[in-house]
Amino acid sequence: MSGPPPDFTLEEAARLTAGAEMWASAALPHQGVPALHMADGPMGMASVRVDERDVALLMPCGTALAASWDVDLAGRIGALVASECTRLGRQAVLGPNLNLPRSPLAGRAFETYSEDPLLSGEIGAAWIGGVQAGGVSAVAKHVVGNDSETQRHRMNSVMDVRTLREVYLRPFERAARAGVGGMLMAYNRLNGVPCAEQTQVIRLLRNELHFTGVLMSDWFGVQNGAKSLQAGLDLEMPGPGRQMGEHAAQLARSGEVSEARVQAAARSVAAWATAWQTPVPAAQDAAELLTEAAAASFVLLKNDRGVLPLAPQRPLAVIGPNAATPCYQGATFARIALSDDVQTPLSALEQRFAVEHEVGVEPEYRLPPLPALPITAATGEPGLTVTYHAGGPDRPAVFSEVRRTSTLVWFAQDMPAGLSTHQGATVRARTTLTPERGGRYTLYYGGTGDVTLRVDGVEWGHQPSPVVGGDVMGHLLRGEATSVHLQLEAGVPVQLEYEMTYRPARAQGLWFGARPPAQPDLMRRAEALAARSAQVVLVVGETADSGVESRDRTTTRLPDRQLQLIERVCAANPQTVVVVNAAHAVDTSWAAQAAAVLQVWFPGQAFGPALAEVLSGIREPGGRLPVTFAAQEADYPAFDLTPDEHADLHYQEGVLIGYRSLAAQGVAPAYPLGHGLGYATFYYGDVQLASGPDGEVTLTVPVTNTSARRGKAVVQAYVAQPAFEDVPAHPALAGFTALEVPAGATQHARVTLTRDALRRWSEAAGGWVEPAERRSLQVGTSLADIFWQGTLPR
Repeated sequence: MSGPPPDFTLEEAARLTAGAEMWASAALPHQGVPALHMADGPMGMASVRVDERDVALLMPCGTALAASWDVDLAGRIGALVASECTRLGRQAVLGPNLNLPRSPLAGRAFETYSEDPLLSGEIGAAWIGGVQAGGVSAVAKHVVGNDSETQRHRMNSVMDVRTLREVYLRPFERAARAGVGGMLMAYNRLNGVPCAEQTQVIRLLRNELHFTGVLMSDWFGVQNGAKSLQAGLDLEMPGPGRQMGEHAAQLARSGEVSEARVQAAARSVAAWATAWQTPVPAAQDAAELLTEAAAASFVLLKNDRGVLPLAPQRPLAVIGPNAATPCYQGATFARIALSDDVQTPLSALEQRFAVEHEVGVEPEYRLPPLPALPITAATGEPGLTVTYHAGGPDRPAVFSEVRRTSTLVWFAQDMPAGLSTHQGATVRARTTLTPERGGRYTLYYGGTGDVTLRVDGVEWGHQPSPVVGGDVMGHLLRGEATSVHLQLEAGVPVQLEYEMTYRPARAQGLWFGARPPAQPDLMRRAEALAARSAQVVLVVGETADSGVESRDRTTTRLPDRQLQLIERVCAANPQTVVVVNAAHAVDTSWAAQAAAVLQVWFPGQAFGPALAEVLSGIREPGGRLPVTFAAQEADYPAFDLTPDEHADLHYQEGVLIGYRSLAAQGVAPAYPLGHGLGYATFYYGDVQLASGPDGEVTLTVPVTNTSARRGKAVVQAYVAQPAFEDVPAHPALAGFTALEVPAGATQHARVTLTRDALRRWSEAAGGWVEPAERRSLQVGTSLADIFWQGTLPR
């Protein structure tokens, strides 16, 4: 298709500056400009209806992908995401998330890659390359400083220019060089200016980093259309526009925005939309790739006495809540609906071992999923009957459907005919619960409107319409609920009805859940099983609502009941292997009690098969830590993410994020950046350095696999950054490579360090400088396991 004309009429140009609907840009067919259809990401292609009906493939989370330290693998996962988008008719995906987990409490830490900007940028760029090679545009997010979720619409990230340039913009700089199709501006303010109006950052992206793609807002993220357009924003999402779009024509006529700026924004959107209309078919074995990627992310933190791999011919005790109820992903609008045939870790382990299972403790959901209990819709199917009533609860239903979910979310275009989120209406969800055991049940309910809970036709609870404020999307995801207690008898059905009457809003949601009565002997039974078993795997971790968009965590500790379970099971059997299903830096003060600890993050839908193959020794645990695990929470340079009374969040640690701060202070972590054990062993030879024509330095090191099995080595190079302008000396990752080495073989690892690894931002000079000091270089398998030290050539 030929490109658009150089100019549009003002009305045409204005129309292109906002989306046409929730997930599509506007089209001008007579001008040859098609609509571009988007989907949320980055762990796959999320449902545009934000519900359980649109099943898609779930990839490893960002932290898991970065834990592989494997750019080739990241590219292949990106290509699989592109094929999913193509399958479902989407030409752009919102990802990767290039923000940094500044604090381990960050609610969306699982989407991000690493605390190190170089590792984040390289893995992100590879993912972008894979997506865009598949004919789908990536949209890097969220520019910039959206590194936490608390008060994300009000929060002001306060950082100096050096911190911005050396740390938080570096991954986006790498994305720009990778030719990413779009970038998405964050909700928060940066140094007092909303990111959608951040002229300084946008000019830097355009003029210095030479980013030529589209700049778009986060959903409902434009506060002032005139200021955003003037700053350089091209596209307001979603549509129809509230601040831009057709309103941009009037802004131009009144002189608040130049017509030239509106035309420039329209040309940017038109070029983007026309460039990504030709998908590239990809033939991949998705199941094999997802299993490979999951196993490549698993970090073996410790393996005393070689307890791993396990012996498949011997019985295995599988204990813990996350074995049968794993956490595959966090709670964002980008969550993926999984196929019913996805294997849990428990079911996959049962295929390779003779398994005996005890849960030990129940999963600790904030909103326990109602469909986990035996519920039946009016049709006899599992689930709830949901009816929609225009005009009020006494009006006939205009639509009815059966749903299997605990959360109903809908936007304007998702409403059945005759309904609108912008008009008052009533939604009812009804189901029959037949308890498998008697006792006290806790029922939860909440929503964006007036919610009433009825049991067998009798009102049991009522929650009035909440005051949502500006962050409607965040309110939907937080799922704040009211609860009541109900005594039920085993086998005796009860009718549950959740009714919500809502007022006009751009999005609506109704949610509900149920917690069955506690079983007091679960931990005792788990302890007894561990004591009589030769092999024990204990799978602990988070629930899907532990990591939440719009909410940060309060601690890195596992839940207290899980910590008790670890203590009692490990005391009963000191050979216990603890598997941690959490996608952020976790408190591991309990780790000495276990024989082995395996950190598995949120590894995607192949969690079960990958875990079974790693534990049985078929695959290596290929991961290395992309984030530092501190020995205690007080050691993290940034921890509390609560803005002050002015909504300011000060980045007081500056460039000393994560491992840099601990090293600068001489504080030993529990497990350092880059740490991870495998089943193979290696010998590393002498490092050779060679200078290139553009000032880059390439290091080469022979890596010999000294074991009887194939294994993975990750070679990491750290430059010693000298003290500079009040920032103390500290190490910085300057390059890395991952390679698979056959048993007994030798391969050469090559790592290239560019001049970017040596330059520093000078506040005094107002630009990049390269300090004159000679730099020392450390090469190793983690920041704490260095096998070579030397000096970089000038």
